[in-house]
This record gives sequence, structure tokens and C-alpha cells, in this order.
Amino acid sequence: MPYSTPLCTRTSTERYRGTIRAVFAILALWLSLAAPLHAAEPVEVVVTGIEGDALKNVQESLVLPAGLVREGTVDRSWLERFSKQVEGKTRSALEPFGYYNALVTVIVEATGEGYRLLVKVAPGEPVRLAEVKAAIVGAGKDERRLRRLVEKFPLREGDVLLHQSYEVAKGALKSRAQDLGYLDAEFSRHEIRVTESATTATIELLLDTGEKYYFGETNIRGAPDYPDSFLHRHLTYKPGEIFSYPHLGETQRNFTNSERFKEVIIIPEKEDAEAFKVPINVQLKAGPRISLRPGIGYGTDTGARFTLRYRDLNMFHLGHELYSHLYIAERLQGLVTGYIIPSPKDVRSSTTLQLNLQQEDTTTYYSRIAALELDRNRSLGKGKLLTAYIKAQYEDYTVGDQKSTARLLLPGVRFSDNRYDNLIRPRRGFRYGVDLRGTHQALGSDTALVQFLAEGSHLLRLPWRLSLHTRAKGGATMLNDPLSDIPPSLRFFTGGDQSVRGYSYQSLGPRNASGQVVGGKQLLVGSIELERALRKDWGVSVFYDAGNAFNSFSNVTIAQGAGVGLHYYTSVGGLNLSVARPLGVDNPSLHIHFTVGFEL
Repeated sequence: MPYSTPLCTRTSTERYRGTIRAVFAILALWLSLAAPLHAAEPVEVVVTGIEGDALKNVQESLVLPAGLVREGTVDRSWLERFSKQVEGKTRSALEPFGYYNALVTVIVEATGEGYRLLVKVAPGEPVRLAEVKAAIVGAGKDERRLRRLVEKFPLREGDVLLHQSYEVAKGALKSRAQDLGYLDAEFSRHEIRVTESATTATIELLLDTGEKYYFGETNIRGAPDYPDSFLHRHLTYKPGEIFSYPHLGETQRNFTNSERFKEVIIIPEKEDAEAFKVPINVQLKAGPRISLRPGIGYGTDTGARFTLRYRDLNMFHLGHELYSHLYIAERLQGLVTGYIIPSPKDVRSSTTLQLNLQQEDTTTYYSRIAALELDRNRSLGKGKLLTAYIKAQYEDYTVGDQKSTARLLLPGVRFSDNRYDNLIRPRRGFRYGVDLRGTHQALGSDTALVQFLAEGSHLLRLPWRLSLHTRAKGGATMLNDPLSDIPPSLRFFTGGDQSVRGYSYQSLGPRNASGQVVGGKQLLVGSIELERALRKDWGVSVFYDAGNAFNSFSNVTIAQGAGVGLHYYTSVGGLNLSVARPLGVDNPSLHIHFTVGFEL
């Protein structure tokens, strides 16, 4: 049977309800501020007879010129001159949609507060294509990817002449040719011919690709403190490969994202190409080598916190990185120090040695950890990272009425794939990761187990500035030893800001005979959250969380929570306020979850 731990008294519950009413009042105010306010205009332009994109294009072409209305007064003579131009503007705005025979009637009416410009449109029959010719000549005439674009040209015989579709397809064909190395690609012929009767039209498109170009040598200047081997690892191409502007863009992102360079300029010297090999010049301006960044924050799970981040990005002038992260919170303190040796192959592959000292004191357990971990990271493509690791860990802990220590040598392998479009406030994308680890007494550990963890999240952008965020996390432990031999860092707990809201941090999981939460062997947690963006940096959401830690899949009790959230996003951190309550329990009480963090 589901259980709950009361989080507040009846009196405090009333205070929570008052807080919720205040939050909703504030949200209503923001929603009202987000709605545009419309005032009566001295000149109203009304277009009838058309709809959709054609109507939108006509309306945009009929924007009143500056000066026609001054201080709320309409210049009548200027309005008459403008009204005489409306027919031509309207007909021109309709042509991209195939309407070359439109009849336009313009009427200027005086109203009680100003004037109405009534534009009546009879679009007539659109122009249709009698013939479409698209072809490729030059060295790339047999390129399969180019020929496929020609074969899939969006306009065919009998279709309505749509200028936008024509321009998009035309641009895509030339862009693809240049991406394939044909830098001289140009249209030797690109014509749309409309018959005098304006009933049919023909398209003739001929792309001359010219010769294919390749990457030449790359000359990197402006960062003498970094070795050439380190700088060249940022390149996403090699000499002799087919020239590609997207590869140059990705190379620039690699240099910029390394945080070592405050200016990156990449110039392909096409004029200096020999044998169609383009030399590349990269001009860098190095940023500060050492940084020290304090930070402050608060989380319901950990309490108030202070952080201090130290980085040296060029140890021994080899491009190696030394970092240290000190964090001090009410219930969590720690120091993480690591040394990164970059791989010469690419920017996402490296070897890391990391020391982690941590102390955590929750209402469920107390734990002190000293761990040394060696990681070998290898990039498997954009966003994908494979890591093989081995961790030596000592843990001193108290769970329930058990006080013990654990020594572990824990080898493992993990894989992650991150495709979010923005790290601060993503609009769409997904992330998932899996981790397989294990240990045995033969390795010098106090216990034997195999553990598998998986987690993922997905963000789907919806109409009306809505977004749907789903996430899930699971874990399974296979072991021969009793659970009492497993330290808290390898047991599963849930509840709190990042799991099942409506419950306290790590308050969910199997209990001992005394009713104390002691953690479990398995874990299942899921969440679904619908968020509505407000203005640029705000958002409100409703959510549902469910999950629990347990020891057997045959005896699973799912804890549930639901509530509303308020979010504020900045470039240096975010603020998240959630008000949630447990579902399916007796005497449920509200729980406030609040997280905020800023780097100074």
C-alpha cells in the first residue's frame, strides 16, 4: 500500500495554499502582460477574398508608410496617393503564389474615428506549369546527391507556380553542390517564363558545378603557447579531403567551445588554390589560461550552497587541463579535482584522472566518500561519448540503524548521447545514457555485484509556445551478497527536486523493520511536464512524477506526485519553483521544491 510521510501540519498546509494562490495570481498577471494590447488605428486596412500565406503577404506589402499618420491625424492627400498604389502592391504580393490575373478593388471609407482602406481581391485561377526543366552540367553532373535533388524538384508539370518553392529548391541545389566541394557552382540559366495570357508558365534551371575543390594545408596562428598537435585536434577535416563549408563551421565551434580562445577567424584562401586544393588560415586570439569562478545557489534537496571552480587550461604548455570544484551546502559538501589529457584525435576524446571527496548528510543516510577514478573517453560522433572507467572508492556510512564501511574497486563502461540544441534553455532535443558497472571480492572489494543504470530525457516543441518534457530513469542490481553490504552510493533512493516531486529528498525506498528508509536494489522513475513559455525568459508548467526504489520487480509500490512549476532562465543559471503534492496517499501535504544557481 502506498505510504507517505507528512511534510507539514494543517496550519502550514493553509500557508502553502495561500502561497499557491499568490503564485497563480502572479502567473495570471504575467499572462495578461504577455498579451499584446491593441488600440484603434486611424487607418484600418482590411483585405478580403484571400487567406493563408497569400493574405499575410498582401497585408505585409500594405503597411502604411511613415508619416501618413502624424500625432493621430491622417494626411488625406497622402492616403489618396497610397490608395492608388494598393492595387499594384497587392497584385505583386499575389504573384509569388501563382495569381497573375487577380482583380483588385480598392475603396476608401470614412469611419467615425478615421478611415478604412477596403481591399477586395478576386484572385482568379493561378498560373500552372506547362514544363519544368532542371539539369546539371560540369564535373558534378553525375553526383548522386545532386541528381536526387533534381529528381525531387518540388515543382512539376501541372503544379501551381509557387515562387517560394522554386527559390528554396534552387538555393538547396546550389548549397548542396558547394557542400560537396563544387565551390564554383553557379546557375548558367535560371528562368521563369509566364505566358502573355498569364495562365501557364515554364521553368528552366541549369546548374554548372565547375570543378571539385579539396582541403589544402591549414596554417594556425595566434596561439603560440599551445602545441600544434593540440591545435590541430580541433580540425574536423584533413588535407586532401573534399572541401566543405560545414566542416569549417564545425571546426570554428570546436575552437570556440574549448573556452581557450576568445576570437576565432577561419579564412579559406580559394584564390590561392593550386590543383583545386584550398589552403586554410586560422587566426586565434587566446583567452585567459586560468579562471576562478565562485557561485551561489539554493536547492530544496541540498539547502543553500556555495561553489568555487578553478581551471588551468594549459598545464605545462601541453593543452592539458587541471580543474577543481569545491562545493559547500547544508547537506552536501565535496571537493572534485581532476586532470585531463586530451587525445590528439579529436576534441571530445580524452583521458581523465579524478579525485572525489564527498560528505552527504540526509534524513535517510549519512555518507563520507573518498574515490579515485580513471576515465578513458572516446567520441563516437556528434554528441556521442563512450567511457571506460575504473574507480577505487572508500565509503564510511550510516543507513537506518546500520553503521559500516565499504571498500570498492569498480570497473565499468558508460555511453551517452546528447542532442539538445541549447545547454541553458533547450527548445528541442534529447539525451540518454547507459552505465554498466560491477565488482567482486576477487578485485579487493568488500562485496560483489553487477549494476545497470539507464536514463533519458526528451524535449518536444509544441504549438502555442508549449513544450513537452519527458524523462525516465531506471537501475537494476544483481548481487549475491545481502543489501546490507552495499553502501548508500550504490543503493537506490528517490524523491526530491530531480525525481519524484511532492516528497522529500531521498525519502522513498524500501524500509527496515524500524520503518527507516534504507534504499533498494532496483529503481524506476518517470516524469512528464508540459511547459508554457512566457515572454523571453519565463515559463510555467504542470507536471506528473512517478517512481520508487524497491528490492524486487514482483513487489513494486509506485509513489506519485503532481503539481505546478514556475521557471526563470538566465545565461548564468536558472530559477525553478515547483509546488507538488503526493497522489494516492492519506492526508497528502504540499511540498515546495526550489532550485536556483548562479556563477558569479
